[in-house]
Amino acid sequence: MLDSTLRPVKDRLLSPLARGPVVRMPPLAVSAGGLALTLTAAVAASRRLVALAVVLFLAGRIADGLDGLVARRSGRDSDLGGLVDIVFDVTGYAAIPLGIAVAVDDRATWIATAVLLATFYVNVTTWAYLSSILAKRSLGAGRNASATAVEIPRGLVEGTETIVFFVVALALPDAASTIWWIMAAAVAITAAERVRWAAGALR
Repeated sequence: MLDSTLRPVKDRLLSPLARGPVVRMPPLAVSAGGLALTLTAAVAASRRLVALAVVLFLAGRIADGLDGLVARRSGRDSDLGGLVDIVFDVTGYAAIPLGIAVAVDDRATWIATAVLLATFYVNVTTWAYLSSILAKRSLGAGRNASATAVEIPRGLVEGTETIVFFVVALALPDAASTIWWIMAAAVAITAAERVRWAAGALR
């Protein structure tokens, strides 16, 4: 919901980090670093290292925001880079709830985690397929020089909201079951919104 509004703010805040030695790094290396930080955050969460998990996760999100900036500033942006970025994001977004579930390890949290990941699965299907259709109809990211590799239809839960939910769950693992149910409902609404939009726009 907030990604398109906050993206220019994010790029402006991260611009100083995307200069100097960082801009000479391969963008895929920056993406890989972000994934490594996120996976390490999941491991920290599984061991109830709460503060470390939060810090590592946020560091991973900063790296995720930097890879695109580095790619564009060095003229190395590519469709492959966009694909890898999304695959790494989805991998990290699966790892964090699993890490918290391992730490809490009760039936309620495992069920809530399973439901959340199921809604992620459905939601990714909606936006990925819609992005393909939009590209097929020349309505994708290329038409307006978008900063993203693909056009992702807007929804209630996007990257910004996911970060907020995850940080709260990492900070309060014993409340993760409740947080995941709330997030799962919001993600399900997001997927339904996109299907409803497609039903009207793609006829």
